[in-house]
Amino acid sequence: MSLKVYINGRLVDREDAKVSVFDHGFLFGDGIFEGLRCYNGKIFRLKQHIDRLWDSAKTLDIQIPVSKEEMSAAMYQTLEANGFSDAYIRLIVTRGEGTLGLDAHLCKDPAIVIIVQKLSLYSADFYDQGIKIVTASTIRTPSDSVNPRVKSLNYLNNIMAKIEAYYAGCEEALMLNHKGDVAECSGDNIFIVKNGKLKTPPTDACILEGVTRNVVLEICEELGLECVEAAFTRHDVYTADECFLTGSAAELIPVVGVDGRVIGDGKPGPITKTILSAFGDFVKKDA
Repeated sequence: MSLKVYINGRLVDREDAKVSVFDHGFLFGDGIFEGLRCYNGKIFRLKQHIDRLWDSAKTLDIQIPVSKEEMSAAMYQTLEANGFSDAYIRLIVTRGEGTLGLDAHLCKDPAIVIIVQKLSLYSADFYDQGIKIVTASTIRTPSDSVNPRVKSLNYLNNIMAKIEAYYAGCEEALMLNHKGDVAECSGDNIFIVKNGKLKTPPTDACILEGVTRNVVLEICEELGLECVEAAFTRHDVYTADECFLTGSAAELIPVVGVDGRVIGDGKPGPITKTILSAFGDFVKKDA
């Protein structure tokens, strides 16, 4: 059976899933998106993702043509049409079809696209053994440019960092901000552990405020683990006892090396394993 894609209220076969070449999402990366996970038939942290989408739309002055309830129903409709109870969901809203000029107000009809598929971002071995990352020369977009808290379709900044990781033979790229502090990775938030305490960059460090990141903060509170949102540098990553990344697609992935330095003993640490296990339980509880 061909994959069904939702486009502007219609479910079409993957082969027929098309948007106009005059859509400003295609021409300029002018749009927003969310990546969500569905576990056992329930979309994980749906409200948080929908709220973030609407916040991104407000900042970019995109008028989403449906309600939050209708958007949520459309995602479940797409999952059902494809027979998925466990899946990754890509929800996209573009500015819509316009002219070759930059005037966003000439685009009258924002487009909605929903794609669902099975996704495994990393192999099972990486979750058991950890991954290695490298610091990219490409810095994270400053907040006074396009604020990274807006999950926009313009991902060239992240893509350039990911290319650097590829050529370095690494799975991910660590990105710094304009101050030289650690921001996040090309597609994930970052946590470090030192002397039993966790730390993750704050929202004003030019990061996307990840939904999974916030779940980990909740888990730490439930487990009685100290976790602070505070600025830190590569020195703190190099000297950390443990490190892991978080994201809707990756979930939680341990990091065992950065820039050729070994993190801790070169294996996923005990606190990382504890949180990874708790996340699995958290998902089951939430579902």
